[in-house]
Amino acid sequence: MELESQHVKLLCATAEGDRRAFAKLYQATSGKLYAVCLQLLQRRDLAEEAMQEAYVKVWHNASDYHNDKGSVLVWMVSIARYRALDILRSASYRRETRESVQEQADSSGPEGALFDQRDKVRIDECMDTLEDGQRQMIQLAYFRGLTHAELTEHTGSPLGTIKSWIRRGLQKLKRCLEP
Repeated sequence: MELESQHVKLLCATAEGDRRAFAKLYQATSGKLYAVCLQLLQRRDLAEEAMQEAYVKVWHNASDYHNDKGSVLVWMVSIARYRALDILRSASYRRETRESVQEQADSSGPEGALFDQRDKVRIDECMDTLEDGQRQMIQLAYFRGLTHAELTEHTGSPLGTIKSWIRRGLQKLKRCLEP
């Protein structure tokens, strides 16, 4: 709850035009928002664009936040998510995606697609070898963008335990993925 109260204070200060508070809010939340955008858009450039536009909207609409509708982070994630979905719906994105897929198919041929699928299967197999705690922490940290502090709050586990789970899990993944 401490993290949430910090987010609320920063957002309230942002609503009053405090640029430093906004910078701190960005620093505290950008990993999560970027992960959400990247997961939806699958392209770094578009994820960065969606995230930037989301933060512009947060800056302009900070005073519209009401804590009875959810946490600051949930509010900000929904703004980023809707912006990413807007990009996905745009005609130019669909055209770029079709062209990109066609270029990849032309350049890599069936071998490239097969290699990508094999990589995914191999990673999934290696993730399955991890202990539950390791797998959960890696998924939350790397695929959902949660910080160590957010993982501590989310799971109720001590920070040292979370860091150990992640470190041991990554070491095990590395050993599993090495040829």
